[in-house]
Amino acid sequence: MENKQHIDPLERWRLILGKQSDPEESVPLDAGATGMDNVLEALYGGQRKGGLGSSSPNVNRWLGDIRRYFPAPVVQVLQRDALERLGLTQMLLEPELLAAVEPDIHLVGALLSLNKVLPVQTRDTARLVIKKVVQDLEKRLHHPLRAAVHRALQRNTRNRRPRPGEIDWRRTIHQNMKHYQPEYRTIIPETLVGFSRRGQALRHIILLTDQSGSMASSVVFAGVLGAALASVRSVQTNVVVFDTAVADLSEHLHDPVELLFGTQLGGGTDIHKALVYAQTLVRTPQDTILILISDLFEGGNRMEMLKKAAELRLSGVTMIALLALSDDGAPAYDQENAAAFAEMDIPAFSCTPDLFPDLMAAAIQREDLGKWVK
Repeated sequence: MENKQHIDPLERWRLILGKQSDPEESVPLDAGATGMDNVLEALYGGQRKGGLGSSSPNVNRWLGDIRRYFPAPVVQVLQRDALERLGLTQMLLEPELLAAVEPDIHLVGALLSLNKVLPVQTRDTARLVIKKVVQDLEKRLHHPLRAAVHRALQRNTRNRRPRPGEIDWRRTIHQNMKHYQPEYRTIIPETLVGFSRRGQALRHIILLTDQSGSMASSVVFAGVLGAALASVRSVQTNVVVFDTAVADLSEHLHDPVELLFGTQLGGGTDIHKALVYAQTLVRTPQDTILILISDLFEGGNRMEMLKKAAELRLSGVTMIALLALSDDGAPAYDQENAAAFAEMDIPAFSCTPDLFPDLMAAAIQREDLGKWVK
């Protein structure tokens, strides 16, 4: 926060508990603490007479004040609470207000839930906000995911008849040390070990993402990570989102911002319908990894959903149910469906984006994914 002076414990508790805790104003607040108190009272005050008000100037002033008094992570929490507690949808519908907010993944989720009703004059600003968050996520996630997938593919799919440019010289030399020829002072390799052939899709990864409102953060992360996977030439990637309908957004993988604008957060959930569509994408089941990102609250036909999941798994598809792909911790989920999936050898667990590269490497190498379930 800009105000760097020490706040004593009594003053801090006064700010936490609000004005109603000190009706006689026995705890004095200096100018900086008074400003902090005013912005907190506008949002969290008990009676909240008028709150922030409905006018843009009032909201814009409050947005400026919270950025003045608090660091960015706290600002993001306050913005989120303002949207939830006060219903300040105008914060997201008016470009001058949207330009004043602190971008974060929860704000992106809120914008995506409104993207079909955003006014034309606001859409460009919303796109800039989403682009900034996507770029930050790409810096954090893109390289680790690509590197993990490359390593896993190289370890798991060695090319035994490599062309010159495909030879893994380190492994070739190691494997042929016994063929060292002293008189020539060289190794005569009997076996060449190569990397997987470039341009050949060795794995097919399908991200099947539930876009109901509770999955907002997971949708954003899935879009960014899907774009990173698509940049690996040895992997074929599909990103599909669903509610009660199914939308294949794979054509937008080159532009994760455009991909996210193709989502429509909110609505019901029909996992069965999504699995039926995903099955049409499968060409070689043994090389296909299907990641269902959902809290598993099925709004469609539960028995048909479980039947279709079992069918995919028995065909040879590696299937994982991610209850959440986010930094937000363990979500609420349908425990009965998760247990049913586990009985089919479909592990169900939540995963942070930072651990997702390791998960993909494990899936590519066909490791036991049961150890990811805690």
